[in-house]
Amino acid sequence: MTTPPVWLWLLFVGVVVVLLVLDSMLLHRGAEVIPVRRAAIDSIGWITISLLFGLLVLAVLGGHAAGEYYAAYVTEKALSVDNVFVWAVILAHFAVPKALQHRALFWGVAAALILRLVFILAGVALLDRLNWLFYFFGAFLVFAAIKMVRDSDDEIDPEGGPVMRTARRLVPSVPEFHGTSLFTRIDGRRVATQMFFVVVVIETTDLVFAVDSIPAVLALSTDRFVVLSSNAFAVMGLRSLYFLFADLHGRFRYLPQGLALVLAFVGAKMILEQGIGSWSVEIPIATSLGVILGVLAGAVVASIVFDRPEPRTEEAAS
Repeated sequence: MTTPPVWLWLLFVGVVVVLLVLDSMLLHRGAEVIPVRRAAIDSIGWITISLLFGLLVLAVLGGHAAGEYYAAYVTEKALSVDNVFVWAVILAHFAVPKALQHRALFWGVAAALILRLVFILAGVALLDRLNWLFYFFGAFLVFAAIKMVRDSDDEIDPEGGPVMRTARRLVPSVPEFHGTSLFTRIDGRRVATQMFFVVVVIETTDLVFAVDSIPAVLALSTDRFVVLSSNAFAVMGLRSLYFLFADLHGRFRYLPQGLALVLAFVGAKMILEQGIGSWSVEIPIATSLGVILGVLAGAVVASIVFDRPEPRTEEAAS
């Protein structure tokens, strides 16, 4: 694979920083309620930027790298959909005002980008040195797929995690929001607002999801640039998806099964391509991308088709 030139790295970092600054300082400045139409436009914008960046990868690094970028982007985006629905539970639990929700998710996504950077660099470094980890990650993804199907109806407790309990105990706080601020001063004392704890929970849940999604992306590519760029663009657009899809969780009843199949596929791909002895199976990245898109599309179509309400008969109506 072609080594990414330094200017491409600098361009990528610059684009991410500029987009985050524009999003927080210009497009979504301060507290505001995001209507569905605005969320749809924002989502289209983020997806368009992501796809265009893939074309840049194609032009500079070639078709194989671009295929890995798109496969990793689609996989990360799809696996993050569940994260969006969890955000809905968290924001409802803390009764976050609608005007403050976008800022809460912005802080959560900004922190997620930094932590995912650490996770990805560590994962690639480990895979470069310890080949047996390919088998471990592959088996872990298959296990995660099974667990996703079995535990799809588990309740979420935003206050129940050890990180949140520790934060509640150690950080002085006030029991209300103070605009979009994470901290405020009360009687000269600096204390955390409820926004701080919302961000803590959002970031904690993102780390849990990253445990599945990052190995899944590493199963498709171990190129640092491809994995980092695809992950960053997928995560940055999640806030718009939240305002677009948060209320539609029940409409996609077969999505967890589709995501589980994606995890199982990339886990098996990771193991098969590593091989046993001299035997191995190489799955082309174009095939992987086709399987991932096909499974996700099938899950969405099945949810729409089989969730249609039963037509009322005359007898039932009477």
